[in-house]
Amino acid sequence: MSQFKVQPTVVSSRRLVVYAFAAIAIYALSVPAGMTASRTNGFDLSDTLVPSAQIHHGGPPRDGIPAIDEPKFVNIGGVNFLEDDDRVLGMHRNGTVKAYPIRILNYHEIVNDKFGDEAVVVSFCPLCGTGMAFSANVGGETHSFGVSGLLYNSDVLLYDRETESLWSQIMRKAISGKMKGTSLGQLALTHTSWRDWRERHPNTLVLSTDTGHARNYNRSPYAGYETTSKVFFPVSNKNAKYHPKELVMGLKLGDQTKVYPFAELSKGPSVVNDSFAGRLLRIEFDARHRNGRIVDQHGKEIPTTIAYWFAWVAFHPDTEVFETVTN
Repeated sequence: MSQFKVQPTVVSSRRLVVYAFAAIAIYALSVPAGMTASRTNGFDLSDTLVPSAQIHHGGPPRDGIPAIDEPKFVNIGGVNFLEDDDRVLGMHRNGTVKAYPIRILNYHEIVNDKFGDEAVVVSFCPLCGTGMAFSANVGGETHSFGVSGLLYNSDVLLYDRETESLWSQIMRKAISGKMKGTSLGQLALTHTSWRDWRERHPNTLVLSTDTGHARNYNRSPYAGYETTSKVFFPVSNKNAKYHPKELVMGLKLGDQTKVYPFAELSKGPSVVNDSFAGRLLRIEFDARHRNGRIVDQHGKEIPTTIAYWFAWVAFHPDTEVFETVTN
Protein backbone atom coordinates (compact mmCIF):
# COMPACT_ATOMS: atom_id res chain seq x y z
CA MET A 1 0.00 0.00 0.00
CA SER A 2 1.51 3.28 -1.05
CA GLN A 3 1.44 6.09 1.47
CA PHE A 4 -0.42 9.31 0.78
CA LYS A 5 1.83 12.29 1.47
CA VAL A 6 0.84 15.89 1.84
CA GLN A 7 3.32 18.64 1.19
CA PRO A 8 3.31 21.14 4.05
CA THR A 9 1.69 24.48 3.30
CA VAL A 10 3.55 27.54 4.51
CA VAL A 11 1.12 30.14 5.74
CA SER A 12 2.08 33.41 7.37
CA SER A 13 0.97 34.15 10.91
CA ARG A 14 -0.89 37.16 9.59
CA ARG A 15 -2.83 34.98 7.15
CA LEU A 16 -3.71 32.55 9.94
CA VAL A 17 -5.20 35.38 11.94
CA VAL A 18 -7.23 36.33 8.88
CA TYR A 19 -8.55 32.76 8.63
CA ALA A 20 -9.37 32.57 12.31
CA PHE A 21 -11.50 35.68 12.24
CA ALA A 22 -12.88 35.49 8.70
CA ALA A 23 -16.27 34.29 9.84
CA ILE A 24 -16.52 37.00 12.48
CA ALA A 25 -15.80 39.63 9.85
CA ILE A 26 -18.52 38.24 7.60
CA TYR A 27 -21.08 38.22 10.39
CA ALA A 28 -20.21 41.76 11.41
CA LEU A 29 -21.25 43.02 7.97
CA SER A 30 -24.90 42.33 8.69
CA VAL A 31 -25.26 42.71 12.45
CA PRO A 32 -27.60 45.60 13.27
CA ALA A 33 -26.22 48.31 15.51
CA GLY A 34 -26.71 47.51 19.18
CA MET A 35 -27.06 43.76 18.61
CA THR A 36 -24.79 41.71 20.84
CA ALA A 37 -23.90 38.03 20.86
CA SER A 38 -24.07 36.01 24.07
CA ARG A 39 -22.21 32.72 24.31
CA THR A 40 -25.38 30.80 23.48
CA ASN A 41 -26.97 33.35 21.11
CA GLY A 42 -30.16 32.96 23.09
CA PHE A 43 -30.51 29.20 22.52
CA ASP A 44 -31.26 26.86 25.42
CA LEU A 45 -28.28 24.51 25.80
CA SER A 46 -29.40 22.98 29.09
CA ASP A 47 -30.47 19.68 27.51
CA THR A 48 -28.52 18.90 24.35
CA LEU A 49 -27.88 15.69 22.46
CA VAL A 50 -24.14 16.45 22.42
CA PRO A 51 -22.03 17.82 25.30
CA SER A 52 -23.00 21.47 25.63
CA ALA A 53 -19.39 22.34 26.50
CA GLN A 54 -18.46 21.27 22.95
CA ILE A 55 -20.87 23.75 21.38
CA HIS A 56 -18.81 26.83 20.58
CA HIS A 57 -19.65 30.37 19.70
CA GLY A 58 -18.41 31.06 16.16
CA GLY A 59 -18.33 34.84 16.61
CA PRO A 60 -21.71 36.03 15.29
CA PRO A 61 -25.10 36.48 16.88
CA ARG A 62 -27.84 34.35 15.43
CA ASP A 63 -28.60 35.38 11.85
CA GLY A 64 -25.32 37.33 11.74
CA ILE A 65 -24.85 35.28 8.60
CA PRO A 66 -28.19 35.92 6.89
CA ALA A 67 -29.85 32.94 5.27
CA ILE A 68 -31.35 33.54 1.83
CA ASP A 69 -35.11 33.18 2.24
CA GLU A 70 -36.30 34.49 -1.11
CA PRO A 71 -33.68 33.24 -3.56
CA LYS A 72 -33.58 34.69 -7.05
CA PHE A 73 -32.21 32.74 -10.00
CA VAL A 74 -30.86 33.49 -13.46
CA ASN A 75 -30.29 31.24 -16.45
CA ILE A 76 -26.84 30.50 -17.85
CA GLY A 77 -27.00 33.52 -20.13
CA GLY A 78 -27.29 35.77 -17.09
CA VAL A 79 -24.21 34.37 -15.33
CA ASN A 80 -21.18 36.63 -15.65
CA PHE A 81 -19.63 36.17 -12.21
CA LEU A 82 -18.44 32.56 -12.32
CA GLU A 83 -15.21 31.07 -13.64
CA ASP A 84 -14.98 27.54 -15.02
CA ASP A 85 -13.26 26.20 -11.90
CA ASP A 86 -15.56 27.90 -9.39
CA ARG A 87 -17.33 25.44 -7.14
CA VAL A 88 -21.09 25.04 -7.09
CA LEU A 89 -23.63 22.85 -5.36
CA GLY A 90 -25.97 21.43 -7.95
CA MET A 91 -29.37 19.83 -7.56
CA HIS A 92 -31.75 18.17 -10.00
CA ARG A 93 -35.13 17.48 -8.42
CA ASN A 94 -38.80 17.47 -9.38
CA GLY A 95 -37.92 18.45 -12.94
CA THR A 96 -35.96 21.52 -11.87
CA VAL A 97 -32.19 22.02 -12.06
CA LYS A 98 -30.40 24.60 -9.91
CA ALA A 99 -26.84 25.59 -9.02
CA TYR A 100 -25.75 27.37 -5.86
CA PRO A 101 -22.33 29.02 -6.22
CA ILE A 102 -19.99 28.61 -3.26
CA ARG A 103 -19.02 32.26 -3.86
CA ILE A 104 -22.46 33.18 -2.54
CA LEU A 105 -22.87 30.43 0.04
CA ASN A 106 -19.65 31.49 1.79
CA TYR A 107 -21.57 34.56 2.94
CA HIS A 108 -24.98 33.02 3.63
CA GLU A 109 -24.56 29.27 4.35
CA ILE A 110 -28.30 28.53 4.08
CA VAL A 111 -30.81 28.89 1.25
CA ASN A 112 -34.47 28.17 1.98
CA ASP A 113 -35.78 27.14 -1.41
CA LYS A 114 -38.39 25.11 -3.26
CA PHE A 115 -38.24 22.52 -6.02
CA GLY A 116 -41.75 22.56 -7.35
CA ASP A 117 -43.97 22.33 -4.27
CA GLU A 118 -41.24 20.68 -2.17
CA ALA A 119 -39.52 22.86 0.42
CA VAL A 120 -35.76 22.26 0.52
CA VAL A 121 -32.96 23.73 2.61
CA VAL A 122 -29.51 23.92 0.98
CA SER A 123 -26.65 24.40 3.45
CA PHE A 124 -22.92 24.96 3.21
CA CYS A 125 -20.34 25.14 5.99
CA PRO A 126 -17.13 26.84 4.77
CA LEU A 127 -15.20 25.61 7.81
CA CYS A 128 -15.94 21.94 7.03
CA GLY A 129 -16.34 22.15 3.25
CA THR A 130 -19.73 20.48 3.57
CA GLY A 131 -22.57 21.17 1.17
CA MET A 132 -25.73 19.30 2.19
CA ALA A 133 -29.37 19.56 1.21
CA PHE A 134 -32.37 18.40 3.20
CA SER A 135 -36.11 18.18 2.93
CA ALA A 136 -37.55 21.08 4.93
CA ASN A 137 -40.65 19.05 5.68
CA VAL A 138 -40.10 17.58 9.13
CA GLY A 139 -42.85 15.70 10.92
CA GLY A 140 -45.40 16.82 8.37
CA GLU A 141 -44.61 20.51 8.83
CA THR A 142 -42.49 22.82 6.69
CA HIS A 143 -39.62 24.47 8.53
CA SER A 144 -37.52 27.53 7.70
CA PHE A 145 -33.89 27.56 8.77
CA GLY A 146 -31.36 30.17 9.82
CA VAL A 147 -27.71 30.28 10.91
CA SER A 148 -27.40 30.04 14.70
CA GLY A 149 -23.85 31.41 14.93
CA LEU A 150 -22.93 28.35 17.00
CA LEU A 151 -20.69 25.45 15.99
CA TYR A 152 -20.31 21.83 16.98
CA ASN A 153 -17.14 20.08 15.81
CA SER A 154 -16.42 23.22 13.75
CA ASP A 155 -19.62 22.57 11.78
CA VAL A 156 -22.52 24.97 11.38
CA LEU A 157 -25.53 24.54 13.64
CA LEU A 158 -28.70 25.47 11.82
CA TYR A 159 -31.83 26.41 13.73
CA ASP A 160 -35.45 26.23 12.67
CA ARG A 161 -37.48 29.37 13.21
CA GLU A 162 -40.62 27.51 14.21
CA THR A 163 -39.22 25.79 17.35
CA GLU A 164 -35.73 27.34 17.69
CA SER A 165 -34.24 23.86 17.85
CA LEU A 166 -30.57 23.56 16.88
CA TRP A 167 -29.68 21.16 14.07
CA SER A 168 -26.23 19.70 13.35
CA GLN A 169 -25.60 19.77 9.62
CA ILE A 170 -23.26 16.76 9.44
CA MET A 171 -25.23 14.76 12.03
CA ARG A 172 -28.42 15.56 10.08
CA LYS A 173 -30.21 15.78 13.38
CA ALA A 174 -31.64 18.22 15.91
CA ILE A 175 -29.44 18.40 19.01
CA SER A 176 -31.62 20.66 21.17
CA GLY A 177 -35.09 22.03 21.62
CA LYS A 178 -38.49 20.60 20.84
CA MET A 179 -37.16 18.71 17.83
CA LYS A 180 -34.18 17.14 19.65
CA GLY A 181 -33.36 13.72 18.21
CA THR A 182 -35.37 14.29 15.02
CA SER A 183 -33.50 13.54 11.80
CA LEU A 184 -33.46 15.51 8.58
CA GLY A 185 -33.97 13.72 5.27
CA GLN A 186 -30.78 14.24 3.27
CA LEU A 187 -31.17 14.83 -0.47
CA ALA A 188 -28.68 14.08 -3.23
CA LEU A 189 -26.51 17.09 -4.04
CA THR A 190 -23.56 17.47 -6.41
CA HIS A 191 -20.45 19.41 -5.35
CA THR A 192 -18.56 20.16 -8.56
CA SER A 193 -17.09 22.82 -10.84
CA TRP A 194 -19.23 25.37 -12.63
CA ARG A 195 -17.96 24.13 -15.98
CA ASP A 196 -18.93 20.54 -15.23
CA TRP A 197 -22.40 21.43 -13.98
CA ARG A 198 -23.34 23.76 -16.84
CA GLU A 199 -22.08 21.29 -19.46
CA ARG A 200 -24.19 18.54 -17.95
CA HIS A 201 -27.18 20.79 -17.31
CA PRO A 202 -27.33 23.62 -19.88
CA ASN A 203 -30.85 24.45 -18.70
CA THR A 204 -29.77 25.00 -15.10
CA LEU A 205 -30.91 27.96 -13.05
CA VAL A 206 -28.22 29.68 -10.99
CA LEU A 207 -28.59 31.44 -7.66
CA SER A 208 -28.28 35.15 -8.33
CA THR A 209 -25.94 37.57 -6.57
CA ASP A 210 -29.04 39.72 -6.11
CA THR A 211 -29.52 38.43 -2.57
CA GLY A 212 -30.72 41.62 -0.93
CA HIS A 213 -27.43 41.89 0.97
CA ALA A 214 -24.34 43.96 0.19
CA ARG A 215 -21.51 41.46 -0.25
CA ASN A 216 -18.47 41.24 -2.49
CA TYR A 217 -19.11 37.82 -4.00
CA ASN A 218 -15.99 38.18 -6.15
CA ARG A 219 -13.86 37.84 -3.04
CA SER A 220 -13.59 34.73 -0.90
CA PRO A 221 -13.16 35.45 2.81
CA TYR A 222 -11.79 31.92 3.17
CA ALA A 223 -9.13 32.10 0.44
CA GLY A 224 -6.36 29.65 1.31
CA TYR A 225 -8.22 28.03 4.20
CA GLU A 226 -8.67 24.81 2.24
CA THR A 227 -4.91 24.25 1.99
CA THR A 228 -3.70 25.07 5.49
CA SER A 229 -3.68 22.27 8.04
CA LYS A 230 -5.09 24.59 10.70
CA VAL A 231 -8.55 24.00 12.16
CA PHE A 232 -9.68 26.98 14.18
CA PHE A 233 -12.44 25.54 16.34
CA PRO A 234 -12.17 22.51 18.65
CA VAL A 235 -13.24 19.09 17.42
CA SER A 236 -13.85 16.04 19.57
CA ASN A 237 -11.91 13.54 17.45
CA LYS A 238 -8.81 13.83 15.27
CA ASN A 239 -7.06 11.48 12.88
CA ALA A 240 -3.81 12.25 11.07
CA LYS A 241 -4.16 9.61 8.34
CA TYR A 242 -4.81 12.33 5.74
CA HIS A 243 -4.31 16.06 5.49
CA PRO A 244 -7.09 17.72 7.56
CA LYS A 245 -8.49 19.41 4.45
CA GLU A 246 -8.32 16.37 2.19
CA LEU A 247 -11.67 16.10 0.42
CA VAL A 248 -13.61 12.94 1.16
CA MET A 249 -16.98 11.51 0.23
CA GLY A 250 -18.77 10.24 3.29
CA LEU A 251 -21.58 7.70 3.32
CA LYS A 252 -23.91 6.81 6.18
CA LEU A 253 -26.24 3.82 5.95
CA GLY A 254 -28.14 3.18 9.13
CA ASP A 255 -25.63 3.39 11.96
CA GLN A 256 -22.66 2.49 9.74
CA THR A 257 -20.37 4.96 7.99
CA LYS A 258 -17.73 4.71 5.32
CA VAL A 259 -15.58 7.40 3.79
CA TYR A 260 -13.97 7.56 0.35
CA PRO A 261 -10.99 9.97 0.38
CA PHE A 262 -10.34 11.66 -2.95
CA ALA A 263 -6.65 10.84 -2.41
CA GLU A 264 -7.56 7.16 -2.60
CA LEU A 265 -10.11 7.40 -5.40
CA SER A 266 -7.64 9.31 -7.57
CA LYS A 267 -5.29 6.30 -7.53
CA GLY A 268 -7.74 3.96 -9.18
CA PRO A 269 -10.29 3.79 -12.01
CA SER A 270 -13.11 6.32 -12.27
CA VAL A 271 -15.69 3.66 -11.39
CA VAL A 272 -15.24 1.28 -8.46
CA ASN A 273 -17.57 -1.45 -7.27
CA ASP A 274 -17.82 -1.81 -3.53
CA SER A 275 -20.03 -3.38 -0.88
CA PHE A 276 -20.97 -1.81 2.41
CA ALA A 277 -23.65 -2.34 5.05
CA GLY A 278 -24.98 -5.29 3.07
CA ARG A 279 -25.44 -3.29 -0.12
CA LEU A 280 -23.70 -3.38 -3.49
CA LEU A 281 -22.46 0.05 -4.49
CA ARG A 282 -20.92 1.75 -7.49
CA ILE A 283 -18.59 4.65 -6.69
CA GLU A 284 -18.15 7.15 -9.52
CA PHE A 285 -15.29 9.62 -9.26
CA ASP A 286 -14.38 12.52 -11.55
CA ALA A 287 -10.79 13.54 -10.80
CA ARG A 288 -10.87 16.45 -13.25
CA HIS A 289 -13.80 18.20 -11.60
CA ARG A 290 -13.19 16.72 -8.15
CA ASN A 291 -16.62 15.29 -7.57
CA GLY A 292 -18.14 11.92 -6.96
CA ARG A 293 -21.32 10.07 -6.29
CA ILE A 294 -22.49 6.65 -5.12
CA VAL A 295 -25.30 4.65 -6.66
CA ASP A 296 -26.84 1.40 -5.52
CA GLN A 297 -27.26 -1.80 -7.54
CA HIS A 298 -30.45 -0.40 -9.05
CA GLY A 299 -28.70 2.76 -10.27
CA LYS A 300 -30.31 5.01 -7.66
CA GLU A 301 -28.07 7.71 -6.23
CA ILE A 302 -27.48 7.57 -2.48
CA PRO A 303 -27.01 10.96 -0.78
CA THR A 304 -23.41 11.43 0.33
CA THR A 305 -21.46 14.19 2.03
CA ILE A 306 -18.35 15.74 0.51
CA ALA A 307 -16.35 17.18 3.37
CA TYR A 308 -12.88 17.85 4.69
CA TRP A 309 -11.31 14.76 6.24
CA PHE A 310 -11.04 16.39 9.68
CA ALA A 311 -14.76 17.17 9.69
CA TRP A 312 -15.92 13.70 8.70
CA VAL A 313 -13.71 11.93 11.23
CA ALA A 314 -14.66 14.41 13.98
CA PHE A 315 -18.22 13.13 13.75
CA HIS A 316 -17.40 9.55 12.76
CA PRO A 317 -14.19 8.47 14.53
CA ASP A 318 -14.87 4.78 13.87
CA THR A 319 -15.69 5.21 10.20
CA GLU A 320 -14.57 2.59 7.71
CA VAL A 321 -12.06 4.07 5.27
CA PHE A 322 -11.87 3.04 1.62
CA GLU A 323 -8.32 2.45 0.42
CA THR A 324 -7.17 1.78 -3.12
CA VAL A 325 -4.89 -1.23 -3.38
CA THR A 326 -1.93 -0.46 -5.64
CA ASN A 327 0.60 -2.90 -7.07
